[in-house]
Amino acid sequence: MRIVNPTFGIATDDKEVLKSGPVNWREDSIAMFDNSKPNARALLEGVRDKLKADRRVDNIAFVSKPSAAMPAPADLIDNVVKSHRIALLALAD
Repeated sequence: MRIVNPTFGIATDDKEVLKSGPVNWREDSIAMFDNSKPNARALLEGVRDKLKADRRVDNIAFVSKPSAAMPAPADLIDNVVKSHRIALLALAD
């Protein structure tokens, strides 16, 4: 999985191999990733609560970057990539 801020784009690296394929929205682990701004976590909690009707939620984790003013550290992103198949991002104020 690659987490990308689509407003910036990314450079491709010919050596990199991305794993792709369908995700299982009922079973795959999800990272609920917020930008540390007010209401971002509340927005993601609402999404998680709605998902309870259709999927298991015990493998949904909430992740926040340390500061809304700074990009997420590379190790935080790497941990999300290694631990989760899906990432939902919330940007709020």
